[in-house]
Amino acid sequence: MPGPLFRRGKQEVSGKHRPLGPPRPAQRYKRTREALGATVLAARLRPSWSAPPPPAMALGAAPAAQLALLALLGTLLPGPGGAGISIHPSKAIIPRGDSLTVNCSNSCDQKSTFGLETVLIKEEVGRGDNWKVFQLRDVQEDIELFCYSNCHKEQTIASMNLTVYWFPEHVELAPLPLWQPVGEELNLSCLVSGGAPRAHLSVVLLRGEEELGRQPVGKGEPAKVMFTVQSRREDHGTNFSCRWELDLRSQGLELFQNTSAPRKLQTYVLPSIDPHLEVPPIVEVGSRWPVNCTLDGLFPASDAKVYLVLGDQKLESNITYDGDSVLAKAWMEENEEGTHSLKCSVTLGEVSRRTQENVTVYSFPLPTLTLSPPEVSEWTTVTVECVTRDGAVVKLNGTSAVPPGPRAQLKLNASASDHRSNFSCSAALEIAGQVVHKHQTLELHVLYGPRLDQRDCPGNWTWQEGSEQTLKCEAQGNPIPKLNCSRKGDGASLPIGDLRPVRREVAGTYLCRATSARGRVTREVVLNVLHGQNILDIVIPVVAVTLILGALGTAGYVYNYQRKIQKYELQKARKAQEEAALKLNAQSTPP
Repeated sequence: MPGPLFRRGKQEVSGKHRPLGPPRPAQRYKRTREALGATVLAARLRPSWSAPPPPAMALGAAPAAQLALLALLGTLLPGPGGAGISIHPSKAIIPRGDSLTVNCSNSCDQKSTFGLETVLIKEEVGRGDNWKVFQLRDVQEDIELFCYSNCHKEQTIASMNLTVYWFPEHVELAPLPLWQPVGEELNLSCLVSGGAPRAHLSVVLLRGEEELGRQPVGKGEPAKVMFTVQSRREDHGTNFSCRWELDLRSQGLELFQNTSAPRKLQTYVLPSIDPHLEVPPIVEVGSRWPVNCTLDGLFPASDAKVYLVLGDQKLESNITYDGDSVLAKAWMEENEEGTHSLKCSVTLGEVSRRTQENVTVYSFPLPTLTLSPPEVSEWTTVTVECVTRDGAVVKLNGTSAVPPGPRAQLKLNASASDHRSNFSCSAALEIAGQVVHKHQTLELHVLYGPRLDQRDCPGNWTWQEGSEQTLKCEAQGNPIPKLNCSRKGDGASLPIGDLRPVRREVAGTYLCRATSARGRVTREVVLNVLHGQNILDIVIPVVAVTLILGALGTAGYVYNYQRKIQKYELQKARKAQEEAALKLNAQSTPP
């Protein structure tokens, strides 16, 4: 089954190639690195000369044409009379596990020994008088190769650096926090396993397709590369990932890259204020009351969880979201008296804000109001009493100022006017600094005999014929009396109610009788209907009486006026006589 795909430049390179696989166990070579190092150190103490390198060998076994070319180059290499050795290629970079052909060329002018010194397994695949070609297979790591020559009892060497590259086996973005507060710094770690050469290996942090940062991959397995970003509100729900890049373009190859699986970031905003809890401070046992809990400034508000708890009982809540606000509504009901704790908590991003209010649950029944007896005959004494629980005070309407207490009473001599009178009692109780009121009302029934008075049944009605009128006649009493009104002479019934129009035939004198178990009363009702001559018969006497009364009034006024004038003149004459007598007496008195 093919391995994962890696990006090579703009092309995808399959990960099934051996350079992408894990390192193989170290092999045992015939000569150790320590021995090789000693040989190299001794050779470097003598000068060396390298001939121009032949073209690089292809990977794998050298074809016959390439071997012939190497042989030709070996014969043409200059030999200035001294010893010299060269290695080709002078440097190389290959995928891990691949093979490399190396040419060692000797310029010694006499027969000498030369070859390739390496800890790797090598195979000689071609030779000439002054050159040799070696095949190195399954190269797993970077190494320095040496061609040596022993000429004129001197040893010279030429070296090359062989670089092995391979792709990281795994790249991963370390798990993100479940929730990240907006505005705080977020540390992200990219973990890279394998990959070489590390000098050309880097990691890019991606937010979606946007590059946020780039850092080289250091040592360590796996290597951890850290990035720091400041979380934003718009980062909520955004994918973050890591991408490794092996840039070998400076080595004549391409840019290889691959990206980790993305991880989604969830950011949130939770204000530092506590939720606002709306609840009545006092509630009555067995009653249901609404409770509201709100908090503004949330993001994302739809992910917030709200809990309402009364005591240790969770309330069923209806939660609604509006922009950056959340509202939880519930109904509370408690059947146990006392002070209870109501809590509201809003949780978002594994952080909670809580608030608490105390609710006092009380029991305060209606006051007991009694009428003794509730139904009485007229002029009977009735006792009205109101009683409430201890600690409360009552007020009974109709009572004079009395000291407040749980009991109030009054007595009255019931009359007909007291029938259907309402007596109310108000009880007040202070609970948790608030005053609660309860009310009770009863109606008194007084039994009395039938009554036909002028207010309910007028005794005289005078109407114009043809007009529209309403005749009213009602009997009062408890129990309600039966009323019967009949006209004298023919016994016709009194037309109580709407008369539309009024006819002269209904005129007459009627006798009304009201009867109940408590007695009987009668009353005459006269109904006059004005029409034609009947009007003149009534108007002329009325006018005559009016004229007579006017004449009498005028005569009386004149008589009284004349008497006042006579009285005034008599008093004036009497005063003049008195003044004359006084003057006469004064003249007759001697000096």
